[in-house]
Amino acid sequence: MVGGGCVKTSQIRLLDVESGQSTLLVDDLSASEPTWIGDDEFLYLKSGEKGNTTVLVDKIARPGSQAYEVTTIKARISNIKIKELTNGTVAFVCSASATPDGQLSNPATAKKPYSSAKVYTSLFVRHWDEWLGEDKNSLWYTALEKKNGRFTLTGHGLVNALAGSKLESPVPPFGGTGDFDISPTGLVFVAKDPELNPALYTKTDLYYVPLKTFTEEQPPSPQIVETPGLEGYTNSPVFSHCGRKVAFTRMRSKQYESDKPRLMLLPDIGDLSKTEEFFATDDGEGAWDYRPETILWSADDKSLYVTAEKNARVHLWEVPSNPADARDTPSVIMTADGSVNDIRLLAEADSSSKLLVTSTSLVDNSCYSIVDPSANTTDILSSNSKQGKTFGLSRSSIGDITFKGAGDYDVHALVVRPSNFDEKKKYPLCFLIHGGPQGAWQDGWSNRWNPAVFAEQGYVVVSPNPTGSTGYGMALQNGIKGQWGGRPYEDLVKAFEHIEENMPYVDTDRAVALGASYGGYMINWIQGHPLGRKFKALVCHDGVFSTLNQWSTEELFFPIHDFEGTIYDNRAGYEKWDPAQHVNEWATPQLIIHSELDYRLPITEGLAPFNVLQSKGIPSKLVMFPDENHWVLKPENSLVWHEQVLAWINKYSGVEKETQEVREMAVVEDKRQKPM
Repeated sequence: MVGGGCVKTSQIRLLDVESGQSTLLVDDLSASEPTWIGDDEFLYLKSGEKGNTTVLVDKIARPGSQAYEVTTIKARISNIKIKELTNGTVAFVCSASATPDGQLSNPATAKKPYSSAKVYTSLFVRHWDEWLGEDKNSLWYTALEKKNGRFTLTGHGLVNALAGSKLESPVPPFGGTGDFDISPTGLVFVAKDPELNPALYTKTDLYYVPLKTFTEEQPPSPQIVETPGLEGYTNSPVFSHCGRKVAFTRMRSKQYESDKPRLMLLPDIGDLSKTEEFFATDDGEGAWDYRPETILWSADDKSLYVTAEKNARVHLWEVPSNPADARDTPSVIMTADGSVNDIRLLAEADSSSKLLVTSTSLVDNSCYSIVDPSANTTDILSSNSKQGKTFGLSRSSIGDITFKGAGDYDVHALVVRPSNFDEKKKYPLCFLIHGGPQGAWQDGWSNRWNPAVFAEQGYVVVSPNPTGSTGYGMALQNGIKGQWGGRPYEDLVKAFEHIEENMPYVDTDRAVALGASYGGYMINWIQGHPLGRKFKALVCHDGVFSTLNQWSTEELFFPIHDFEGTIYDNRAGYEKWDPAQHVNEWATPQLIIHSELDYRLPITEGLAPFNVLQSKGIPSKLVMFPDENHWVLKPENSLVWHEQVLAWINKYSGVEKETQEVREMAVVEDKRQKPM
């Protein structure tokens, strides 16, 4: 049992970019989404009883005492965006759940059914951590006007922009404000193709709803933006400041969720049939080999600032906003150490304005900096952890290694050493394997898999980015297709060998390995192969026990792509990389963690390997969370997760014994120094 409880706080604060000091504006767990609505006022949401949401406006000069209610909506709304219109009113757009007939949905007040039965007659019955119902995400709009010094609603209240269209936005389960944008000309948004089954296809399109006043009682039907030859995910639509252009990203494949996003431009919102691709090539692969994510227009609309991952860091890049001018691949703009999370203009009216950049790193959980793209300089404005010093961490603990992979390519890994590292000593190896598999370990902060947590236990943490990893070009990433236990496994073997031969301060005889999701799959695969005997203990979080069970997942396009077909058309492709076929070789102590709300990899994928380990008499433990999904997010559960994981690896690596010996020596020394 864990005692004490966790105290959670939520604050809205104002950061002064001149002094770097912050001022408390709102201290309320129910308050969220602060949004500027003038030079000295901000709007925010406050969740209330019976599923209601109140929209409030407060003044910066006198926070709290001047807050007033704009409206209370009888539903949960979120993802607000506002835009000043030419007539002096302010467009207001948010997301909220809609009933099948297009009305606001409020589960808190809805009539409860007498039975809990759910009946389905088509694919896609559950997603991420919930069984699907009839209600869908939708976008709602209205306008605000200022009367007698206060903002009030105009028109007919919230209007469902997607009513009757069969479209859903933001796209579940993680869609948010990045799925839509607004301008004085209307609304653009991303939605799944309603004619394709979302379990089998990734296709999401960009749509436009022209709006003049945002008070239209009957919205025009959404119009699709055409992108010939590109049929995959669409993301990050952003209007230019002039309101006539839209930048966004689009993937090519409609069954590959990790395909390369192409940077795209809609030059004129008046003609949705003409879009342009940046860095396009005749072979369709594109001249820029990285994956654009966040997009921001410069104040004068002449440039795009784009985030994209490269070599375990998310960098900031500048691209001419006209694809015809983007002849050369972009260069990186200097930012603070680590990975960029978000970018904002400091002053939209100033064509030479600087950027406010939010970033994190392996030692810093929150950093704000001012970046001047024209001078390629960055000045750190504020760091919540004082660049890691609050945690006793520093950049001197972070390193990189590069080694030859299974083929003619290099593999990169991040290295994190303890803060009290002494190169004359030897530290057991903590070998982390990332999920995805199209993902990567990044130089960025995490509350779940944080290398510093393991390093501070007394390990040298090595986090390889083998075949399948993002940020190293599409060839390395795509190389995992049909190779789940092949090239990636060989890359990890090469990583271990490199550590043995080139890192004398690492004790590989006391190594432990941990992984989640695909990383959990690889832990189970390693168990049945020679590399598994190199480790004293293994930890598998929400991993794959048998690839033949991949069709119990919800997004079937994932196994169809990675295993090169359906299980009935290419069963051999699934069997080839099945960890369950090698359980006769399992021998290493293993901790298994799995959660009941993980519909991506159902709980049986954790129960089965635990049953095998127990039946074979191999030291093993199962930790199950009934109220978590693919991630462990609740604070008390996270504490238990860390206690269980650290206790397991410390026991088998010898760190637990070393820690106890240090404590006993400290007690003896304390007694020796005390006077008799």
